[in-house]
Amino acid sequence: MIGFYNVSVILTYLGVVSAVFGMSAAFDGNFKIAMLCLMLSGLTDMYDGTVAKMIKRSDNAKKFGIEIDSLCDLVCFGVFPVVMGYALGMDVWYAKIAYMMYILGAVIRLAYFNVTEELRQSETSERRKNYQGLPVTSVALILPLVYQLRRFFPEEFPYIYVAAIFIISLLFVIDFKVFKPGKKCMFAFVIIGAVVAIKMFCL
Repeated sequence: MIGFYNVSVILTYLGVVSAVFGMSAAFDGNFKIAMLCLMLSGLTDMYDGTVAKMIKRSDNAKKFGIEIDSLCDLVCFGVFPVVMGYALGMDVWYAKIAYMMYILGAVIRLAYFNVTEELRQSETSERRKNYQGLPVTSVALILPLVYQLRRFFPEEFPYIYVAAIFIISLLFVIDFKVFKPGKKCMFAFVIIGAVVAIKMFCL
């Protein structure tokens, strides 16, 4: 069987499986489940890199991990949010433009990160301190937070969602620095995500 299979890569695989399940949930109208799947994809992506550093891998396995991570990120945090937009019924012309910009922005952002990260790692072994542009994976927390507005603006929410997609598409490619979170900050994101999930299902 081709490919590489270790704990880190399997975490990445689980993230994309969660995203595909979330897409089907969105088409069935189960947007709470879809958002939960998006957050689970974000959780697996948050820790697959940490796990990768803890295990011994060949050079090919490392390169494969980088490539598969970006490909899965495109599905989880690029395609998945657009599918949710269509599932919300937003297929008007301006929504389609926003979706196109979002996917294109995600593709550019992921490819640019791979190129610059490979160059950076060839020059230094120091930990990256900042990202250029909004990381694609950040939508795993941003969109569930946006989804909370549906409770207050149920009829307007599809338009709010498309507006958020449009803004995020610009932030993917605008050249500004974003602080790379450390372990404590990552844990805080997990707590925030858990609170958002509880609010979605219990309130």
